[in-house]
Amino acid sequence: MAKICTMFSGSSGNCTYISSGDDAVLVDAGVSSKQIITALNDRHFDLGKLKGIFITHSHSDHISGLRVLLGKLKLPVFASKETLGHLLLNGVINDNTPYYDIEDNPAFDSNIDVKFFRTSHDCEGSGGYVFTLPGGDRVAVCTDLGYVSDDIRQSLLGCKALVIESNHDVGMLQTGVYPFETKQRILSNEGHLSNVACATELPNLVKSGTTHIILAHLSKDNNTPDLAEVTAKSVLTENGLKCGLDYSLYIAPRCGGKTIYI
Repeated sequence: MAKICTMFSGSSGNCTYISSGDDAVLVDAGVSSKQIITALNDRHFDLGKLKGIFITHSHSDHISGLRVLLGKLKLPVFASKETLGHLLLNGVINDNTPYYDIEDNPAFDSNIDVKFFRTSHDCEGSGGYVFTLPGGDRVAVCTDLGYVSDDIRQSLLGCKALVIESNHDVGMLQTGVYPFETKQRILSNEGHLSNVACATELPNLVKSGTTHIILAHLSKDNNTPDLAEVTAKSVLTENGLKCGLDYSLYIAPRCGGKTIYI
């Protein structure tokens, strides 16, 4: 049975654990190494099963714990060419670290297959991942994007489980305390997905086979878990889809995410 756990999610740091059988991966390492290892141990996840760390992009809330974590776990790093360049330039990884351009189809010593897709975000080389598990089920991690392109949509179709960004409520953001420039950045095509933009994608994904939805990267200041959940469920209900029957919906907390079995 596969496991997914968004151990940390949001602008204060991101790290997701995915496992199936004897293999597991981490997506991002945006909190301290100590926090990540403690979270893994608290959930009784076997660190020996970890086969690699997949980085979505080089913003600090996705990489801040990576350098120290690599010193403890000795895992290979996979990311886009641009992200790897940033990590090398800033000393997060070095020539002693096994690292691979994910778009060069590197050999990955695991029963889990990986596909990278590009996202529109204000960070060069930003992307998401689809992991194909033994048996054929697919799990996607798709956060930090201004909009869902056709290529991303096609990548997500048919994934059994989906970690997807539902960052902000537009009304809360527009009337909130953020500077105008920050608001414009978040609302732009290189910013973050709103609750409505996220929810709009969900009906077709559920109809394509998605049964587990995890709403992630919620803003602390411009969103609430209840708003994200209500927005998603409303659109799904309008499309004739019932929570608990057609799909399960979860909200990723900033820390302490629950383990979901698929």
